[in-house]
Amino acid sequence: MLKEKYLRFGELLVKEGLINTNQLEKAISVQKQQGGRLGEILVEMGFIKEEDMMKVLGKQAGVPYFALGTGLLHPAAGQGLEKIIARDFALKNCVLPLSLTLNSLSVAMSDVTDIILLDNIKKLTGYEVKPVLATRSDIVRAIEEFYGKNAYLKEAIESSYSVMSSDSLMEDAAGSAGDDELSLDRLIARAEEAPVVKLVDLIIRQAIEEHASDIHIEPFKDRLSLRYRIDGKLYEIPPPAKHLHLAIASRVKILSKLDIAEKRLPQDGAFMVKVNNKPIDLRVSTVPTIYGEKVVMRILDRSSVVLDLAQLGFGGAQLEIIRKVVQMPYGLIFLAGPTGSGKTTTLYAILSEIKSPSKNIVTVEDPVEYKLDGINQVQIKPDIGLTFAAALRSFLRQDPDVMLVGEVRDLETAQICIRSALTGHLVLSTVHTNDAPSAVTRLADMGIETYMIAPSLLMVVAQRLIRKLCPECKEAYEPSPEQIRDFKLNAGLIYRAKGCAKCNQIGYKGRLCISEILVVNEEIRELINQKASFQKIREAARANGMLTLYDSVMRKVEDGTTSLEEALSVTIGVE
Repeated sequence: MLKEKYLRFGELLVKEGLINTNQLEKAISVQKQQGGRLGEILVEMGFIKEEDMMKVLGKQAGVPYFALGTGLLHPAAGQGLEKIIARDFALKNCVLPLSLTLNSLSVAMSDVTDIILLDNIKKLTGYEVKPVLATRSDIVRAIEEFYGKNAYLKEAIESSYSVMSSDSLMEDAAGSAGDDELSLDRLIARAEEAPVVKLVDLIIRQAIEEHASDIHIEPFKDRLSLRYRIDGKLYEIPPPAKHLHLAIASRVKILSKLDIAEKRLPQDGAFMVKVNNKPIDLRVSTVPTIYGEKVVMRILDRSSVVLDLAQLGFGGAQLEIIRKVVQMPYGLIFLAGPTGSGKTTTLYAILSEIKSPSKNIVTVEDPVEYKLDGINQVQIKPDIGLTFAAALRSFLRQDPDVMLVGEVRDLETAQICIRSALTGHLVLSTVHTNDAPSAVTRLADMGIETYMIAPSLLMVVAQRLIRKLCPECKEAYEPSPEQIRDFKLNAGLIYRAKGCAKCNQIGYKGRLCISEILVVNEEIRELINQKASFQKIREAARANGMLTLYDSVMRKVEDGTTSLEEALSVTIGVE
């Protein structure tokens, strides 16, 4: 053991069988060119896992390695450790106090060889420091759990009630008829004051950490409302003081490059933030209400979007059908469902699946939500005449193989999509209908002749998003005989939401899609030509093996992915 402690780190990794000499030489070469720590370089190059590297580092330094999942990286309760090492210091230096024994303080660190930091902790606390090793990411997560990841935002909101006087802010906001310019200057100054800047930054950062998709800031008569939309549901967050509404709204407008003097008309803007070196886009919408401007920020975190069909939630047979149809050389494929049902994400996943250097893929969207490498994407601008239809007409002169249309909204766009599909192009688009068979009648209602729909349409995928039960706390129970009968359940045990620290006591964590897939075969084509009702098309599709949305979601209930309550809230009225 003593000999191993003095072995060079790279040699010790080779001895442990974690890397080979060839990999070590490559990493050392990179280290000589770029600098940095050998272990971090090996992890970045994919030669070794971070956990394995830390175990060997601990062995070399003679200190134990603690992982988050083992339960060892949890500070002892009742010892006042949060006062011995403050949260700010812990986050800044990536250290976590674990326990206090007599005059010895156990501290988790990501670099136990940092002599200066060890000395600073000793001076700060007055205790001898006993270091243990943990990965940086595990320490950050443990700090959030121990000190409370909402603490910063909570403190900022609490302090907002004493940050400014309501009278002075209302005076600045209202101004007088002859003092508009001065009022505007004051409002900008208010929005740029440190407390407001910090508060808005924390509201956005907390929403991103909670994986929220939207932030709602709403003024009412005597209060301000702050809500996050997480996994499709809105949740109330303790709001800032009402008198900060104007300053908060103005701060968001300044970031979005909007006109802060205009409070009578809706405005739309956007800006970008970086969290942990990840770029995240925010789309901003303001609407005047009777109590002031409501601000909604849509969060578009590209790194969190799954563009893999296999991970979206489609069943094995459904996934096979989609993959087979999207490889067709021409035809029309529709994604159907209401706003927020994940249609765009599925379309992007399909494009990621079929894109190749041999295919020219073009899209026209409103807006372009995520930028895809190797695909030509166009943002429509109706104010200058760049509509869906205008862009599509231009696309046909761009030698496309695959065309994606964000949404079919009118007859002209629908006609161009149909004609493109009939003339050798694969066309993907979305339509707002409740189920797959209704998409056929929707096209007919727009004015498209059925003799054009039948030969061009390949497939309609109707989908919804359901929340997944938190795997850490979901609770099994036996359904009642009535539930088994009424909902045709085939499982002895199903699960329900409970709530824990991992899911913020919600009981659900993440979402996936449920779907029904209508594949247009000869029988369906004949029904379309006969102008059959969507009920007859639905019956024929089911006879050919189509799973309805209800069938799909009940399978998720039976395999424990979601709860019966969530299933019924999503599919009620569909089946």
